[in-house]
Amino acid sequence: MKIVHISYERWDLKLSQPYTIAYETIDSTVNFILKLETDGKIVGYGCSAPDVIVTGESAHDVDQAINQTIIPYLKNKDPFNYAFILAELKVLLGKKSSSLTMVDMALHDLISRKADVPLYKFLGGFQNNIATSITIGILPLQETLKQADEFVKMGFSILKIKGGHSLEEDIEKMMRLHELHPNITLRFDGNQGYSVVDSVAFVKATGHIGIEIFEQPTKEEKEERLGEVMNQVEIPVMADESLKTLTDAFRLAQNERVDMVNIKLMKVGGIIEGMHINSVAKSAGIESMIGCNDECSLGISAGLHFALSRPNIRYADLDGHLDVLDDPFQGLFQLKDGILYPTAAPGLGEIKL
Repeated sequence: MKIVHISYERWDLKLSQPYTIAYETIDSTVNFILKLETDGKIVGYGCSAPDVIVTGESAHDVDQAINQTIIPYLKNKDPFNYAFILAELKVLLGKKSSSLTMVDMALHDLISRKADVPLYKFLGGFQNNIATSITIGILPLQETLKQADEFVKMGFSILKIKGGHSLEEDIEKMMRLHELHPNITLRFDGNQGYSVVDSVAFVKATGHIGIEIFEQPTKEEKEERLGEVMNQVEIPVMADESLKTLTDAFRLAQNERVDMVNIKLMKVGGIIEGMHINSVAKSAGIESMIGCNDECSLGISAGLHFALSRPNIRYADLDGHLDVLDDPFQGLFQLKDGILYPTAAPGLGEIKL
């Protein structure tokens, strides 16, 4: 089987509700959809969701990578040589992680379609569903509580709250959320907005409400501060922005700086890189969560299939598609009462474009 035709589309997607995190407000996303066609008539799809902060790429960078590197390189390649292909493309693309992810995704979609099994089974099939959190950005207290009520009524049992602007407001929000929804699991993402002192103060003030995960409270470039926080609190500290490469995973593990890692396919370079990172995490007793950018359902589907494939992946934050207006992909998976289920279709699911 050989790749005989490569094409792509750029989708400029608006979000139904803009949201704020510690360092920016977001109201839209750009996704690129790569289509690989083979001489065996099997077609594979991949998605890129570039973000200058998270993946280090602009939309222009991805467009350029597709036309100047990806299309010329992939022509006539055998997709079953995917490990070799991705190793070479990683060098050619440099730090364009979502561009590499897009190719990785399309190749895995192709080969699992050829095998006639859903991708999660091709990758190992450890489990067949996983609960996802749904995220609330930085909002005033009453808007936060209102949005939480809506999500709980929709069946979600895990809420991830963004913070990092105001320690006092964050503490009040979490206390009120727990008071109103005592049976809901709460996660908190500081998005690099806290100092070590603030991080410890936050955990001490909210310790009795049972926050499940404390995600990236301190600055990415001050990685040692994550370890300082971890050593002073009793809830799991997770790395997000501090984890972008396999080398990052090894360093975080070697220096015992975190309890958990957030593996986003777009930022690490795809499923193969994600598997390597997860293996390093597992060897160090660090659990993994699969997260996402603002992605259409195709990107979320890849994250879901990866999350279902390995025993060390215990958590998911795969809600990036829910605010995307005019999502070009529908029906790739099911979301019911906050739990994600793949379909029985081969690859990433039945594509209806």
